[in-house]
Amino acid sequence: MEPVHIIGAGLAGSEAAWQVARAGVPVVLHEMRPKVETFAHKTGDCAEMVCSNSFRSDDDVMNAVGQLHWEMRAADGLIMQMAARHRLPAGGALAVDREAFSAAVTAALKAEPLIEIHPGEVIELPEEGNWIIATGPLTSDTLAQAIRGVTGTEALAFFDAIAPIVHADTIDMSVAWEQSRYDKGETEAEQKAYINCPLTKPEYEAFIDALLAAEKTEFHEGETAGYFDGCLPIEVMAERGRETLRHGPMKPVGLTNAHKPQEKAYAVVQLRRDNALGTLYNIVGFQTKMKYGAQTEVFRLIPGLQNASFARLGGIHRNSFLNSPTLLDNRMRLRLRPNLRFAGQVTGVEGYVESAAMGLLAGRMAAAEAKGHDLPPPPFTTAIGALVNHITGGAEAKTFQPMNVNFGLFPPLDEARGGRRGRKERYPAYTRRAKDDFQAWLAAQ
Repeated sequence: MEPVHIIGAGLAGSEAAWQVARAGVPVVLHEMRPKVETFAHKTGDCAEMVCSNSFRSDDDVMNAVGQLHWEMRAADGLIMQMAARHRLPAGGALAVDREAFSAAVTAALKAEPLIEIHPGEVIELPEEGNWIIATGPLTSDTLAQAIRGVTGTEALAFFDAIAPIVHADTIDMSVAWEQSRYDKGETEAEQKAYINCPLTKPEYEAFIDALLAAEKTEFHEGETAGYFDGCLPIEVMAERGRETLRHGPMKPVGLTNAHKPQEKAYAVVQLRRDNALGTLYNIVGFQTKMKYGAQTEVFRLIPGLQNASFARLGGIHRNSFLNSPTLLDNRMRLRLRPNLRFAGQVTGVEGYVESAAMGLLAGRMAAAEAKGHDLPPPPFTTAIGALVNHITGGAEAKTFQPMNVNFGLFPPLDEARGGRRGRKERYPAYTRRAKDDFQAWLAAQ
């Protein structure tokens, strides 16, 4: 049997390779790292997590991304398996020790006899064969040019920002305290999954002043800076209004200062554990385009971080994606070259889980094609089906932008299922329907 070729061993490509091999079809997985480096990646491991270590909410009853987790587990997804093995306390979120996680994904792929990993950059798109392009937001310039040549259009682009990581032993715990928002979590570890740094109103105002005045990264001539709203740099949020951060990543609700229980913080900065040892913490929601020197000065204005040492500072990078509604069919194939199937963030989904989910679907579709079958997408009453429907025709092409999974992508419920009820009843009805329909889709394969 001819192998399926996959370009890119990120979350989407790794998941796609796993799904193809599990279907009994050989895979050649092409990865340019570490021979060709990127701005954001630090290793040559598969499925390296760059911006954050969180897969977001794991609630599969009230949350669309939690339902996406459920569907990937039901489909024997590698990413969810390894996330479970390397999970860290994070309240209701699914966060992982990112280095251990990517090492485990790499080991699992290398141990699979039907998968061959070929190091090196692919610079052209083949005209024959069964290929999946899962190169992600940091597609190399050479391959991006090849994609533009095939699609006949410019790939859209926006800018993605990375949050800084702090050495835990440099956080002043006489000021900061451990607590998940609203004490969320079933265990004490979950209820204390975050480190919280409180700010008074004068401290918050001084922080905003410094943030707005800090030196920022400039874009190259000809580049326009569009941002995905779910990953805005903090200085961009601050420019929209001085109170914006206080109602976003710095909101003080659901938290009680263990050192001063009677005093309500005006704003709070949260840090989430980044590795199993608990030696590293990332600053939640603090993606930034400030220059390195400015970051150190501004972040040390936060009480509790006045002596912080940074394992990694934040940064910004270009993130390319296709106008998928005009270019891809509902089997995720390029209409002009159907031997090329796309997966991951390059298709216009946003987020680790969404990218891996599109890899899972592309892998299953490619494997079915290799075996002489056609696999339709899941019903768009499911989380995976809703995403692929959105990017391959459900979205308006003229205004297409990267999208996280959300219940707004699901078809409305009829009255019998609770369509006119409040979200506390409506959201569980969405996820019940999705589970039933996804299981039926799996059973039909």
